Amino acid sequence: MNEFRNITVAELPALIASGAVQLIDVRTDAEIARGRIKGATSLPLHLLPLRLHELDTNRPTVFYCQMGGRSAQAAAFAAAQGHAKAFNLQGGITAWYHAGGELEV
Repeated sequence: MNEFRNITVAELPALIASGAVQLIDVRTDAEIARGRIKGATSLPLHLLPLRLHELDTNRPTVFYCQMGGRSAQAAAFAAAQGHAKAFNLQGGITAWYHAGGELEV
């Protein structure tokens, strides 16, 4: 069984800059309306089982939510379904923001 890996907000900018990452926001639409990480795709957690096939299994995929709990569930689910490069953003968008990461509305 595949396992996901946690990634820190310090590690994420380099991965984003590489252009290889799929950044997936698993929060609700109402939460996303308050801001998201630039370049992220919205895929609410409850829709992940229906839409996981849309993600490229050959690219690193970083899931994030508000604090890291729901995205850990998403990363674990993706890994269990064969996504070998599934990551969870530790601390979620809250940690990203507090570390000085930019948000887009």
